[in-house]
Amino acid sequence: MPTIKVMSAGAVKAMVAALGADFERESGVKIDYNFGTAGALRDRVKGGEIADLVVVSQSAIAELAALGLVVPATVTDLGRTVTGVIVRDGAPRPDISTPEAFIAALRNARSVAYTDPKAGGTGGIMFAALLQKLGLAAEVNAKAVLGKGGFDVSQLVADGKAEIGTTFISEALPVKGLTVVGPLPGDLHNTNAYTAAVHAKAANRAGAEALLRKLTAPATRGRWSEAGLEPAFPG
Repeated sequence: MPTIKVMSAGAVKAMVAALGADFERESGVKIDYNFGTAGALRDRVKGGEIADLVVVSQSAIAELAALGLVVPATVTDLGRTVTGVIVRDGAPRPDISTPEAFIAALRNARSVAYTDPKAGGTGGIMFAALLQKLGLAAEVNAKAVLGKGGFDVSQLVADGKAEIGTTFISEALPVKGLTVVGPLPGDLHNTNAYTAAVHAKAANRAGAEALLRKLTAPATRGRWSEAGLEPAFPG
């Protein structure tokens, strides 16, 4: 049976897996999924690992394209993630209606979960930079509960191991026991684009291109939105 190796960031895992399952049923092609943080996957490709389709952050794809590791003509934006605030189901919802309210919520929380920037997750790197910008890094990190990725952060909050968390909403929605309070407010609002490209040494380029067409079919836009992702391809 033909196989397509896919390396995909966790931020778009829900849709890559869901549409990938449809593709497998329709084509008879088996997908070998490799999910991880965008930074870790980028480094694996830079280190010589070969996949058929690579789905990471837009900036990471640009870096790989500059190194000749992906086919420029196949670079395709899939969706934009939105950073949000999450709490456990039934827990009080903090006021995050303004940047000032969000800052107060971080200060008032007993513990805050977010992705460890050292894990290479785009969301964690961005949030760590935001804490520095707000002058809250030392205060929040003293009570931080760091996860390996957005799904891990979401599970920490759902399990009650952190009072509030921040991660991409698309990574929180599949986790049971969570409430998404909303996106970061005002000028703190953050989105990040995720992009796919066929590896320059893909063993199954035709299959990868077919899967990419499936991921970006206009009829799938509603499903991307339902998964907490803003479609970045034409309708």
